[in-house]
Amino acid sequence: MKLLDRYILTTFLKTFVSVFTILMMIFLLQSVWVYISELAGKELEIEIIFKFLLYVSPRIVVLVLPLTILLASIMVFGGFSENYEFAAMKSTGISLQRAMKSLSIFIVLLAVLSFFFANSVIPLAEFNFFNLRRNIAKVKPAMAIAEGQFNQLNDINIKVAEKSGDNGQYLNDVIIHQKKRGVNGNYTVIKSNTGEFISNDSSNLLKLVLTDGNYYDNIQPKDYLKRTKNKPLVKSTFNNYIINIDLTKFNDVDFDNQDKVTKHTMLNVVDLNTALDSLGNSKKLLLANFSKSMLQRSYQPILNKNYKISDKSTTIKNLNLLELFEEQKAIQLINLSLVSVKSAKKELKIRSKSILLSEVNINKHFVALHDKFALGLSCIILFFVGAPLGALIRKGGIGLPLVIAILIFLTYHFISIFAKNSSEDSTMNPILASWLSSLILLPFSIYLTNRATKDRALIDFDSILIPLKNFIISSRDRELSGDFTISKEKISDLNDFDNTQLKVVIKDYRKLGHLLKYRNKALEILKHRGISELELKMSENLTDKTYESALNLYLDFKENSKLALVFNILTISTALFGFILNTISLDILGSILLGMGAISLIFYLIVFEKFILSQCNFYKIKNINFIKKYFILILLGIPLFYPYRYYFILKMEEELNYL
Repeated sequence: MKLLDRYILTTFLKTFVSVFTILMMIFLLQSVWVYISELAGKELEIEIIFKFLLYVSPRIVVLVLPLTILLASIMVFGGFSENYEFAAMKSTGISLQRAMKSLSIFIVLLAVLSFFFANSVIPLAEFNFFNLRRNIAKVKPAMAIAEGQFNQLNDINIKVAEKSGDNGQYLNDVIIHQKKRGVNGNYTVIKSNTGEFISNDSSNLLKLVLTDGNYYDNIQPKDYLKRTKNKPLVKSTFNNYIINIDLTKFNDVDFDNQDKVTKHTMLNVVDLNTALDSLGNSKKLLLANFSKSMLQRSYQPILNKNYKISDKSTTIKNLNLLELFEEQKAIQLINLSLVSVKSAKKELKIRSKSILLSEVNINKHFVALHDKFALGLSCIILFFVGAPLGALIRKGGIGLPLVIAILIFLTYHFISIFAKNSSEDSTMNPILASWLSSLILLPFSIYLTNRATKDRALIDFDSILIPLKNFIISSRDRELSGDFTISKEKISDLNDFDNTQLKVVIKDYRKLGHLLKYRNKALEILKHRGISELELKMSENLTDKTYESALNLYLDFKENSKLALVFNILTISTALFGFILNTISLDILGSILLGMGAISLIFYLIVFEKFILSQCNFYKIKNINFIKKYFILILLGIPLFYPYRYYFILKMEEELNYL
């Protein structure tokens, strides 16, 4: 390895390790906050807490690794540019691609390693994490309960005043609110003086044995009048009362959607492919049975057996079948038809939910499978976003690179989350959802690498504005437009001027309204008289630098303001017509015009900033703070640009006469 490659790789690795460690600590603290209700006040040993965090860590790596690569690459390459190390490399013929060579190889190897990590370590960690939570609940039932507050355990809310025992299994002063199936609200209240948790390692059931207590139940009749007037209540006392708690359901409580432990997170690539085959066959069988059931409900298979048309060539049109039956029979037939249709609709509704759940499960498996491959690609793409971006912004350290990295990563992460959520119900293809965020950043990485390689600005609006300016600006826009007196002296009359008069003509020919040809003739005459351009320049009689600078700034303002005027008119017209078309229900065309108006507004503001800068520099020559003096006019000029431009063209030409 060459010295340069070793230096770049060493610098990157130092930054990479530091950033990765800091981010892992931050995300681990965030995980502790997510699971704080399961860890705080549960009397757990330090060893169990460390295991808990250890098993959570692999899922955090999936988030931290891409962000670390992005942030470290921006910081390292931004630092190289800020310290002019890249300038030194380029001076010796080393391009950006050559400087990125060693890091590119390292990132590719890291991407391959990330696949094996996602395929082997993460499923094992998820499996151990799930089992650890279940085993903690079995061995230490009191882990689920904190003293002095209500704690949700499946369908009961329990509050205890005090816990005791080696595992906190003995409870004092127990209050329980229990839910009933099909009834909203907590109408059953159980109070007892003491209680005890009893668990078995071979069972998923946790027994809560209550002693010396009371049972209260507000019965909820189906009849609303009985429920509101009578308010029936059942009250009883007990010596022992047993409540069974299902620990398998408890393991799924209080998880956010993105952190929920499900089977597909515990599988590697081979297991996921096997599971997808099984789930696909199960869905096909479910659909086949459902279609067969619906076909049998319609009685279509026996229709041709019971009713046959004697003459197949005979066709009957506009026949009302109900007229063939008596009125009572026709009503019965209609009722039977309605019952059959309602039953079919109910069956469709029930089966559609089970089919949707099956489809969601399959899509989650697809996302889990392709996420293992997409992680490596995202690492590579984010490196080729961060490295050229750091070279372009020319800023290292923690400040600006951290802000940019977080914005890019949040965009990447939110796109990924929204896509995966949309893929659950097949709104988006689950395979596309796994790769979408990387595919969106891919052209951005190519663009940044191309810009950094060519040593160009991050965003070059001039490449768009200059052709538009050349198309719009005329020759008159590059000249003074005021009513100035143009000299009518003949060039031959210059021979009669003395040297002082000729120097005035050469230096102030623009102020005097002379043409460039007139000035060049005066320069030629002085040259014949033995006064060279160098002497004129040394004596500051060749040009009026102050006037020339002000004139160039004025002409820049004039050109840019004309381009801004075009964008201003385009913005107002497209926005107005787009709004009108939306009001008359031409939404598509109206949206297109509004989009064009938004784009033209962006370009208008960009050009507006350019000519405002020209005006500031123009008035700076006259020791005037333009923003402070004309702040109100600038604000009014944003919407009312035509009078603003017309006023300042005359105003600035007038100012030129006093320079």
